[in-house]
Amino acid sequence: MGRNTVGATARTGGRQRATSAAELEQVAFDLFDEQGFENTTVTDIARAAGIARRTFFHYFPSKNDVPWGDFDAELARLRADLRASPAGTPLMDNIRHCLVEFNRVPPEQVPAHWRRMRLILGIPALQAHSTLRFQAWRQVIAEFVGAQTGKPADALAPQTIAHATLGVALAAYERWLDEPDAELTDLLDAAMRELATGFAGSETTDQPGRVP
Repeated sequence: MGRNTVGATARTGGRQRATSAAELEQVAFDLFDEQGFENTTVTDIARAAGIARRTFFHYFPSKNDVPWGDFDAELARLRADLRASPAGTPLMDNIRHCLVEFNRVPPEQVPAHWRRMRLILGIPALQAHSTLRFQAWRQVIAEFVGAQTGKPADALAPQTIAHATLGVALAAYERWLDEPDAELTDLLDAAMRELATGFAGSETTDQPGRVP
């Protein structure tokens, strides 16, 4: 992708011009911390990053997209992990394993990830913006469930499991934001085990917990 750049402008405080989406994201996050998300504009971010305002949009469609990073690439990774799940493993175990691994963050990146999720789950404007993102995330789960059960992805069982899995993930993240010393993957694993237990109590193959 082509990028428009300005001269060798540096951010106040010595930060060099942002030349990647990751660097621009970091500049934006710093401003969100300093000024508040709502009070920070695209113009502010571009100026602080030492780029032209129009260049910002080569990296992100809007300010609201910044906390999501490269979400499409992450969804592709989750889809690939689910498809690589071992045959013969119970459906909910596969989903639990992939969900936990998908959200496993290297220790040095945990503070930045906590800051990212605090924005996504704590800012009203971002919560509204998250609707389509969460829908896309659920669709990945529903497609996997559908493929494993021989049902369309939009059938009740795949959609039920997809919605429930997202709910579990959000509940675990909310607990983690309140208790940052907790291990996120442990919270996700425990919550998914509870969910799998509930599905396993179903009695007929028409119900989500009884599909192979």
